[in-house]
Formats: sequence, structure tokens, C-alpha cells
Amino acid sequence: MLDYINLKYKPKKTDLVCEFYVEANGVSFEESAENIAGESSIGTWTDLSTMNEKIAHQLKPKVFYLNEKENIIKVAYPEELFEPGNMPQILSSIAGNIYGMKILKNLRLEDITFTKKLLESFPGPEFGIAGIRKLLKEKDRPLIGTIVKPKVGLNEKQHADIAYEAWVGGLDIVKDDENLSSMSFNNFYERIRQTLKARDMAEVKTGHKKIYMPNVTSETMEMLKRARFVKANGGEYVMIDILTAGYASLQTLRNANLGLVIHAHRAGHAALTRNHQHGISMLAIAKIARLIGVDQLHIGTAVGKMDGAAIEVEAIKNEIEAKFVHEKKKQHILEQKWGNIKPVFAVCSGGLHPGMTAELVKIMGKNIIAQYGGGCHGHPDGTRAGATSIQQAVEAVMKKKSLPEYAKTHEELAKALELWGCL
Repeated sequence: MLDYINLKYKPKKTDLVCEFYVEANGVSFEESAENIAGESSIGTWTDLSTMNEKIAHQLKPKVFYLNEKENIIKVAYPEELFEPGNMPQILSSIAGNIYGMKILKNLRLEDITFTKKLLESFPGPEFGIAGIRKLLKEKDRPLIGTIVKPKVGLNEKQHADIAYEAWVGGLDIVKDDENLSSMSFNNFYERIRQTLKARDMAEVKTGHKKIYMPNVTSETMEMLKRARFVKANGGEYVMIDILTAGYASLQTLRNANLGLVIHAHRAGHAALTRNHQHGISMLAIAKIARLIGVDQLHIGTAVGKMDGAAIEVEAIKNEIEAKFVHEKKKQHILEQKWGNIKPVFAVCSGGLHPGMTAELVKIMGKNIIAQYGGGCHGHPDGTRAGATSIQQAVEAVMKKKSLPEYAKTHEELAKALELWGCL
């Protein structure tokens, strides 16, 4: 068997580096590390007569870090092992067969450091944070939005009417939810027509730019058909469930260069991320999604209904030590300097209500898109008042006033705080 462990090795700039959490099963920690490196590259379960010195010299990865106390290993892979611009192939290597090995009790891909060559083989976001802020003409404050609720069950007109109420109430953004596509009771194409018409009406009434994010998640060819329909009807955004659709599907949408902002929903991520001993971290998923080219990405709220402590969400938004392309700076994961790859807007969604706004901004900063579903439509006076209460909560934060203080002169916020409280 090849010896993959070399603790004296220092990764080169041409190495893709992975950090894994590892729990061995019936073998030593070192043997588990050897097998992870081998199975994810040029090795297998036994010695090979077909292996030669040239292959081993050029393509053998190195396990250069072992920490059995914390169950962490780091592996440096020569970039020649990976096809540029092919994310499925990259992940089939570093997050593929290795999960099925009997000698592992648990395995989690914690982080990935791509090389400059691999980085440059992907387009990254077309718009990014600066492009989105330019589109909405909002330079500084958090962007605010809602998800039409109930997430399924409404017909096309009801959906459009609710969207209109949210926009007129003061929100920037309205989006479909992850499981709304084209249903017997709500046809995709008719929903787009009616909701974009409502958007236009809301812009005329308010004098402000409004955004609709329709969910185009589907079989790849149908997805592209839907995205092109959105574009043809004056839409500027599409949303895709990046994990259930798959990374190849996401690459297809981005590489179509339709001139549409891509909003990435992470539906299904917890199947990979929730178990902190096994799977793939949200940090790794976030890096992959940015590289492929999403403009916005759900990362959690730290204060809402979904699993995930504040420290986990902050790890994506504000990693302590940047590792991409071997940089060593304190920067946001989604906003690090990655050559020509633009920064990605962090989206916070899941159980938010106006009373959480100050704490959310305190944790996450102003460069976020905050989406309130039930926290908008559950307002005692309805969707429009709910939207207004959210706008007022953001105004209070930007003016450095407490929410209870601001609520004294803002009725909609007062009723929201009375119903849901204030963190």
C-alpha cells in the first residue's frame, strides 16, 4: 500500500486541500487517514500491479496534518486529479466513495481550499453583492423580503396579490418557497405573468425597485425553459434549490448566462450538515455554491427556527481564518477576495420576525438579505402591516434605536412585538 502520510509536507499552491473530521472503525486513526487519501485519489483496498512510479509521484495526495484528539486530518491533493470547471467530478473524488468505507464510523468534509487554476475554471456570481445593491439602489442597509405563505396551496392570483401587499408594505423582495414549482393549482408560467405584473404595479405605487424570485427548480431542460420565460417577461431573478437540483444543474443554469440574479436555496442541506460528525459542512457547501456562481445563498439565521447555532452561521459569514487559495486573512467566507470571483449575498431566513431584527444584524452585520415568512404574513393586521413592521424594525436598527423605543411611534412594529416579543 502507498504511504500517503507525510507530516513534513507543506501544501503547494497547486494543491487542493481538504479538512476532514474522521472517526475510525476498527483500525488506527492513521490507517483511516491513509485509506481516505487513497480511495479519494489513485488508491484502492489493495496493492496494484498497474500502479507505476510516475502515477504515484505525480498524483499521490499527502496527509500532512493528523490530530487524533480532535479527529481532524488534512489532505493535499495535486490539482491534476480534478477536471477544471467540473464540480461533480471534484466532489465525486473528495466526497464520494470514501463515505462508504467500512473502516470509517463517521466522516465529515469540513472545508475545501481550491487552487487558483480550479478557481479560474468557474465563473462565480454574475452580479454578487455590488450588482444586487446597484439593482435595488440600496447601498448600505440590510435588504428585506418575504416568502409567500402558505408555501403551497395558493392559486396564481392569490400568490400575486400577497406579493403585491408585501411590496407595497415596504419589502424589497418576494420569493417562492422551496417546494413551489408548477402545480395543478398554481401553474408556473401563469404565476410568473401575474406576479411580475403585481411587481410592476407595486413599483409604480411605491416609487421603489421591487424584486420577485421565482423558483425554477426542475429537470434541467425545463429549468432553463422556465428561467428564459422569466427573463422574457421582465424578471430579473431566479431561485434554485441547489442541493436537490444538483451541482451540475446549478452549473447549467449559471453557464447559460441569462443575465438573471441566481438566488440559492439550500433545501436538503441538513441531510448533509446537521450531524457534526458525518456529512459535509455548510461552510464547504457555501464555498462550492459561490464558486459555481450563485449571487445569494441561504446560510441560516442563528436566531430563527432552523437548527444551527449562531457560531455555525457566523462560520460561513465570518470565518476566523480564511483558507481559500491559501490566504490567511480575517474575512467573510462569502466576501473573501477570490481573484475575479465576486462576493455572495448572505441570506438569512427561517423563523424570523421583526423582534429578532436587531439581534440578527448584531450577529450577521448589515450585508445580509433578511427574509421573514410567517413573521410577515402572521402579523395581526395582515401581510401589508407585517411588511411595514419589518421595514420599521430595520429603520430602527439603522437609526441605532431600540425596537421597543421605535415601536412607541410605529403601530405596525408595536403590534408585531406584542405578538412575538423582542430578542
